[in-house]
Amino acid sequence: MAGTYTVGAAAAASGWSARMLRYLEQQGLVVPRRSATCYRIYGLGELNQLRSLKQLRRQYELELDDVAFAARLRREPDLKAALDGWLAASADSGSWIDWEQRKHERLLAA
Repeated sequence: MAGTYTVGAAAAASGWSARMLRYLEQQGLVVPRRSATCYRIYGLGELNQLRSLKQLRRQYELELDDVAFAARLRREPDLKAALDGWLAASADSGSWIDWEQRKHERLLAA
């Protein structure tokens, strides 16, 4: 197929290792299509994602775990809400005790 790459060819074209491409897929960051025989097939869209991910990491000094966690926050609204609540409460030290108290009350009620 024109414009499609196997994992090895995509690794060579993008500068990522084949092992790292598999990790990125596992984390849900760059997910290639699969062929009828289940081989990973990367297209131009995935190659662009890989290039822009490198640029994003370099520009903001991010680790892949940082990006994977940000993606998880987008997929899990309950986790995002809990983390937002914790961050808001920790910013105001007086609210921190109230936040902890409400958390424990919710846990005891469950």
